[in-house]
Amino acid sequence: MSATDAPLTLPVQGMNCASCVGRVERALTAVPGVTGAQANLATGTVRITGAVEPRAILEALRDAGYATAEQRTELAVEGMHCASCTGRVERVLANVPGVLVASVNLMTERATVRHLPVPGQAERLAQAVSDAGFPTRPINAPEPESTAEKREEETALTRRRMLVAGGLTLPIFVLEMGGHMIPAFHHWVHNTIGMWESWLFQFVLTTIVLFGPGLVFFRLGLPALARRAPDMNSLVAVGTGAAWGFSTVSTFAPGILPEGTANVYFEAAAVIVTLILLGRWLEARAKGRTGAAIARLIGLKPKSARVERNGTHIDLPIDEIREGDVIQVRPGEKIPTDGDVTDGSSYVDESMITGEPVPAAKAKGDTVTGGTINGNGALTFRATRVGADTLLSQIIRLVEEAQGAKLPIQALVDRVTLYFVPAVMAVAAITFAAWLALGPGLGFAVVAAVSVLIIACPCAMGLATPTSIMVGTGRAAEMGVLFRRGDALQALQGVDVIAFDKTGTLTEGRPDLAALHTQPGFDEAEVLALIAAVEARSEHPIADAVTRAARSRGLDLPPVAGFEAISGFGVRAQVAGRAALVGAERLMAREGIDLGTLPDRAAEAARKGQTPLYAAIDGKAAALVTVADRIKPATPAAIEALHSMGLKVAMITGDAQATANAIAAELGIDAVMAEVLPAGKVEAVESLQSGGRRVAFVGDGINDAPALAAADVGIAIGTGTDVAVEAADVVLMSGDLRGVVNAISASRETLRNIRQNLFWAFAYNTALIPVAAGVLYPVFAITLSPMLAAAAMALSSVFVVTNALRLRGLQPVLAEKSSTTVARPRMAPAE
Repeated sequence: MSATDAPLTLPVQGMNCASCVGRVERALTAVPGVTGAQANLATGTVRITGAVEPRAILEALRDAGYATAEQRTELAVEGMHCASCTGRVERVLANVPGVLVASVNLMTERATVRHLPVPGQAERLAQAVSDAGFPTRPINAPEPESTAEKREEETALTRRRMLVAGGLTLPIFVLEMGGHMIPAFHHWVHNTIGMWESWLFQFVLTTIVLFGPGLVFFRLGLPALARRAPDMNSLVAVGTGAAWGFSTVSTFAPGILPEGTANVYFEAAAVIVTLILLGRWLEARAKGRTGAAIARLIGLKPKSARVERNGTHIDLPIDEIREGDVIQVRPGEKIPTDGDVTDGSSYVDESMITGEPVPAAKAKGDTVTGGTINGNGALTFRATRVGADTLLSQIIRLVEEAQGAKLPIQALVDRVTLYFVPAVMAVAAITFAAWLALGPGLGFAVVAAVSVLIIACPCAMGLATPTSIMVGTGRAAEMGVLFRRGDALQALQGVDVIAFDKTGTLTEGRPDLAALHTQPGFDEAEVLALIAAVEARSEHPIADAVTRAARSRGLDLPPVAGFEAISGFGVRAQVAGRAALVGAERLMAREGIDLGTLPDRAAEAARKGQTPLYAAIDGKAAALVTVADRIKPATPAAIEALHSMGLKVAMITGDAQATANAIAAELGIDAVMAEVLPAGKVEAVESLQSGGRRVAFVGDGINDAPALAAADVGIAIGTGTDVAVEAADVVLMSGDLRGVVNAISASRETLRNIRQNLFWAFAYNTALIPVAAGVLYPVFAITLSPMLAAAAMALSSVFVVTNALRLRGLQPVLAEKSSTTVARPRMAPAE
């Protein structure tokens, strides 16, 4: 076991409210070598960074009253021949983040590893040993129980507790409250059952409720209180315990109480436990839906694949696929992993990854992505990325990291919740003392203090931000937008300017033939074939555009001889016995060729952002070719939508000013920065940031990486280079710029939702704690029953989570293949 700088994300048992979050973080950051710890109440996990010593992490959590389970994984290891081999494998395993103990058996060729329950650990262990030269695979490696499964168990257990408590509480409530509301019923109970016997019956049932279904509050809350770190459970335990204790004394030893103060509040204690369990059940159900996006992504992973091994095809579990395996995919099947097509053709539905609704054509040489669905054709491909390296696994990891992040807006919540529960207990103590000294008596003081303890809801404050982040980032991922950093979610909603790189971002990124103007006496198809035959020998992008256009029209390219590239001018060659000259206007002028009216057409094309090219055949001007990097179909609608959101749009490009101005005018771009060299893009972004403006930069190439990093928010086109993606804060899974609009929309709506939740959580506690303390009693004779306090507290958390679930109804601002913009995305009600 050794310390490691790699971050770890661990499930934590026992986190129940925002105060728990703060204690877990403080306990872990106190561990030597730990540089950061971020606990997430909604996911029940903590992310730890620094030189992490696994056993020290376990001990710190245990000392703080929390726990994380150990996991055991067995590996089959090949290629070991002696004790030094086993020692080497053990050292490799011990250096994997999260490993506690590793032992290797040479005879059985197996390794047994005990480790922290880090997701995907089995694959990481096997990969680490394989990289050391010993082929390794997991043997039925137990993965950490999924969050969805844990939440289902939590929901089912809480439901059982709530039903048992409810069944026992109902007769208590009827006996006590029925007598208060219906005098005749009160007299019937008094004359038939007897008042003391009624109290005794209530005592028995309430005791079962508190120390049966309600025992969880005491088991968690009292130890936290003993550690001087009270939490939500502590409030419930002290509040219900006080009500039960006072009622028990009133029942069995009323003489020790001041005369006239003996009374029972068994129904309050039982109803409090029942209502809080009801609230936690509703909350658990709602929280289970917050991770629906991750569950759907995980559900995309196939379970098996048809792999070619030793000349035959066999079905293997997905975990046994290795890089380089040749895999067959039949019509309608899921593609099991990432790879390159080696045979066959088909259309593949990639909508679950990119958000694009139209299936993509796949043939030999094309790439396929694991989790997408094959159409009617059969495909054979070679696996290039497997396991945790696949695009789908990376997407899941990015979404999980973004969902677990803390936003700057949460800093205030963290400061408040650090002192919230102790402050509430202090207020309850003051309330009790004040009403005991000044008020109607001991019973009133107990009720008021219990109401204060029960109505306080740190859970609502703790859940306000993470639940919205989970739902918002998950829904964004379903729309093809990945937030690589959680704080980008907050930063993006505040940007003022969206700056785009032109080539490959606003445009398709490769030139296409825009027009071919032939002179009288020349056949268009023949001229295009001759020009393309010459340009096929050139490596220039413009030459490629002409060649592709000829081949797309089914033209046969004649043979070429005597090809000559004239640097800075163009090319010449003999094509099918004819002299062909292709190049710039200066080449034609040098050769003395009269271009007639073609230069006028060329000037008009340049004003449209097109690049002109001349062709001469046998010494005569034959044609004007214009080439353009076409604007992506969705670009105009995306820019229109950004304007409707109140944002300014800028373009940064290395193109000539005239070409850039033409494109900007066509698209309605507000600011143009042309003739910018790759190294100057950072300066361009910084100039846009002058005056305190916040800038998001959208790019796709290697040369965009510095600008992506320099911007307040970097947005990378997912079809771009890995370098650009790594430098970005937000990744769009497709090249469609509607993703930029959807990213901003998701950011704005998520932050709006967070503010709503925080307002509710703070307003609720600020308003109702004083009411529970009885501040309105002297003037209006209004008090708050502990039962109503419990109902309000339970519903407070449910409200926050349910409000966050509204983000599941977030719709793309731009409909597919539509230029219609919508000022605000539609929000569907929570289920």
